[in-house]
Amino acid sequence: MSLAPRKRRTDRNESPSLPVRSYSDDDKQRTPKPPLSAPSLRNEYIISWSTATALTIAACIVRFWRIAHPDQVVFDEVHFGSFAAQYIKREYYFDVHPPLAKMLNGLAAWLVGFDGNFGFDQIGDSYTDAGVPYVGMRNFCAILGSLTIPVVYAIMRESGYPVGIAAFSAALILFDNGHITQTRLILLDAALVLFMALSLFCYIKFHQYRYQEFSRAWWGWLLATGFWLACTLGCKMVGLFTFVTVGAAVLWDLWEILDIKKGHSMSYWTKHFFYRAIGLIIVPFFIYLSFFWVHFKILKFSGPGDTFMSPAFQETLQGNELLMNAQEIRYYDTITVRHKDTKQYLHSHDERYPLRYDDGRISSQGQQVTCYPHNDTNNHWQVIPTKEIPESGRGRIVRHNDVIQLKHVNTQSLLLTHDVASPLMPTNQEFTTVSPDNEERRNDTLFKMVLNDAHDGEAWKTLSGHFRLIHIPTKVALWTHPKALPEWAFGQQEVNGNKDSTARSTLWFANDIVEDGQGFDFKNRTVQVEPKAVKKRAFIKKWFELQVLMLQHNAGLTSTHPYQSTPIEWPFCLSGISFWTRNEGQQQIYMVGNLLGWWVCAVTVSVYVGVVAADMLARRRGIHPIEDGVRNRLYRNTGFFLGAWAFHYFPFYLMSRQRFLHHYLPAHLASVLVAGSVMNFILIEAVNYPISIAGPTTRLRPAVRAKLNKPAKMVIAGLLVLVIGVYLFLSPLTYGQSMTGEEVNRRKLLSTWSLHFEAKKTHSLDE
Repeated sequence: MSLAPRKRRTDRNESPSLPVRSYSDDDKQRTPKPPLSAPSLRNEYIISWSTATALTIAACIVRFWRIAHPDQVVFDEVHFGSFAAQYIKREYYFDVHPPLAKMLNGLAAWLVGFDGNFGFDQIGDSYTDAGVPYVGMRNFCAILGSLTIPVVYAIMRESGYPVGIAAFSAALILFDNGHITQTRLILLDAALVLFMALSLFCYIKFHQYRYQEFSRAWWGWLLATGFWLACTLGCKMVGLFTFVTVGAAVLWDLWEILDIKKGHSMSYWTKHFFYRAIGLIIVPFFIYLSFFWVHFKILKFSGPGDTFMSPAFQETLQGNELLMNAQEIRYYDTITVRHKDTKQYLHSHDERYPLRYDDGRISSQGQQVTCYPHNDTNNHWQVIPTKEIPESGRGRIVRHNDVIQLKHVNTQSLLLTHDVASPLMPTNQEFTTVSPDNEERRNDTLFKMVLNDAHDGEAWKTLSGHFRLIHIPTKVALWTHPKALPEWAFGQQEVNGNKDSTARSTLWFANDIVEDGQGFDFKNRTVQVEPKAVKKRAFIKKWFELQVLMLQHNAGLTSTHPYQSTPIEWPFCLSGISFWTRNEGQQQIYMVGNLLGWWVCAVTVSVYVGVVAADMLARRRGIHPIEDGVRNRLYRNTGFFLGAWAFHYFPFYLMSRQRFLHHYLPAHLASVLVAGSVMNFILIEAVNYPISIAGPTTRLRPAVRAKLNKPAKMVIAGLLVLVIGVYLFLSPLTYGQSMTGEEVNRRKLLSTWSLHFEAKKTHSLDE
């Protein structure tokens, strides 16, 4: 970070912004202020760097203290620790998040000597008993978390705020119990939050060079912004919100450059547009692709994530079951069929649908067809041809687009669907079975077996042949979903006909061929053969398939969790997350923010909105309550910070997936930037200027620095003392220290917090 005084500066101070009016001379003050002397600037430089160093050291202390405790798996270390192990063993896994942060955790694990043989199976599993070098793995995350603090400080300094204000914003992250908890464990958020902060910092630096457009420094900071944006997105999909934040500022900047009053030609504007598109879209996209290229190169062996992927993808993995055991299916083979997404078996039994459902609808009273999670003889189906086939040879193989019938072996009835509503979905068709002797219903038993991504004549195989079963007369597809049928169907999963026959959830696969004596030459076909060679597939196809699956499964995380929360609770820290407990000594780790720090941020965000609204109303009446330079900084720079907070916060209201307090951490980082800026406005109503780098035609002005007066210093110091006090008071919950029931009760600052080991009589401070 560059905090040194500069010899050449512009006479303007626009910071990256969302709401900006013009590129006017926004450093102009109504009351001129004396410039600082060179010795004063040097002293400020020394103080600034000393402060940044002290903040970094303090950040390391609070994040590394007792990092070896507990010596057990904590919360989502179950997932992200196991992913690190998969990288060590090079076994393929599937996760809803992009791979960068997980690869970094895997690299840290490899560097400290982890062999990958610990499973991270459940919370509370002992690291020390298994000899896992977990401290080194946690240390890596703690380093990333510690580095976030000087970056936040640098953002505020480069935005033109005094040392005290910048230190205040950094301290709100430094002493935040939530950030500390989340960044000293084997998780992803330490990397995510750091890379987000670096993205904002680099864009601010890029914006400072807007009067030296297309220079080396301009390009350097532009590409650095794109790089860190790609890294942010490479950690979690919420990195898209950081892209939107920077993208909104860039679009507004381009809108300003387009103004004819600026005197720029369209070719000049077009260069700005395309160069920024290169630096902030194209380059980050290829960097993002590179993370997956490395990810696929490392994970070359079959692993627990195989079953999420398509057969074509799985066949690129060494040792995959499809390469070892896939068999061609022939007519009259008896097979078991499983749904790709739910992994349930297609099933039928003698029980019938009830004549009348609870909602009054009438059924066919046909034989029930359901999905069942366990292997069972009622899962056996025989493939029946609908055309003449030879007595032997490869002409008996079932192929892509063949029309077939499926006979339920135990009841000797054919699978059928017809124009009768299914039990749970009136818009979908019922599936049942019918006797083969009923010739009148023959057409209703005909299905086209359509292999996914197949070529004409491709053979249907067990395991690898994902297929859709399309009903010939009605064109609906065999489909199931997780909702269970009532007790009359033993709570089994409903099967029905989906009108959207191309939906990804309509895919099934033949799990195995059952030896029943009727399949042709079965014993010869099941002799173990040499495994096939690993197939190659275009990287971009593998990448696209994984992106789609990540988004689908991320959206599908809708099950309830005892510690999930709603976005309206997050800014006020109304709930937390229990990470770990140990009955011995009544120890627990409860992830919750520094209550005072979070409330300060929430209040200052509200104050900012109120101040801007009041100023706009006053200006409509010809009143100018805020000096131009301060007002422009407030609108542009603080507006940029507020935009970052909004873009990282409000989208969670639109999500139906599980949401947790830690999802607010990126937005919280943006809110501390707003808090520092608003405190600066309230306490001194002055800014440092200029902060941009002078171009060849800009008019030079002497540097002026805003200083905190004594009352302002006392307010900032008082708030920091209180924030540190709350941090220390909640630290037993952060570090998992032993507490009595009464001590737990005292730390339950809000009645909505769900702490373990409370004494029988609980008294929370908000009651």
